[in-house]
Amino acid sequence: MSALREWLRSQASLTGTPPAFDTDRLPASPVTLFEEWIHQAAAGVAEPHAATLATVAADGIPDARTLIVKDVDDRGWAFASTRSSAKGGQLAAQPAAALAFWWQPVMRAVRVRGPVREASADDTAADLAARSEAARRDVAEGDWALWRIEATRVEFWQGSLDRRHTRVVYERAGASWRHALLGDAG
Repeated sequence: MSALREWLRSQASLTGTPPAFDTDRLPASPVTLFEEWIHQAAAGVAEPHAATLATVAADGIPDARTLIVKDVDDRGWAFASTRSSAKGGQLAAQPAAALAFWWQPVMRAVRVRGPVREASADDTAADLAARSEAARRDVAEGDWALWRIEATRVEFWQGSLDRRHTRVVYERAGASWRHALLGDAG
């Protein structure tokens, strides 16, 4: 066994403390549950709005980076960047993505995936205007974009010290959502 493998396997995992989670009282929309969870996470998690965004590069290989989610509502999970960035090019070529939030202190994770649509010009302009003057200075005219993942699947995962993790998956069903409690299968 390599020294790194041995060290990795010796590291503690699931060291947080999860809040109570009543799966018998799930809301109809994952947006409602996400809002509840992110507010609970904010009590002990630095930057709970940071997430890993995964897109697909031209060579078909997944590409991931950390960013800040700007808004979440019935239109989707919003994030922004320049169209000329790697993620901008990847989204133009393959408009689908996944987001992953990991809130270690509360042993919770949220996964979101679906098609990506660019927001309206007004929403994009408002997002750019909300950035600091210094942050706007390097953005070329017309290069800023606000995108939304129009979620088709949202998974809420809560860890458990006994490894009997709780997973709730919401899947889009037309204009509404259906949800199910799943066993821990990853």
